[in-house]
Amino acid sequence: MTLTEFWHLVYGAVVGVGGITAFLLVLMIGLCLILDGTKFRSTKRSRTVKSLDETVGPAIVYLPPDAPRGPSDQLAGSTRSAS
Repeated sequence: MTLTEFWHLVYGAVVGVGGITAFLLVLMIGLCLILDGTKFRSTKRSRTVKSLDETVGPAIVYLPPDAPRGPSDQLAGSTRSAS
């Protein structure tokens, strides 16, 4: 095996692995983009249940963006002393 044949072999291996990698990346990204749209659709008329809260409890109500928010002390219920 000459040096030229060796470089052709290495080049072919790199091109082959690169092509397979690119194909798999395009395939996986495409599938993720296509299937990602299904998780944002409304479930009110769907038979698919995303969470148990949807089925058992009342509808989830989110706060509007302009809802007032005050300061909160995250350590107020803590039993650790500040020494």
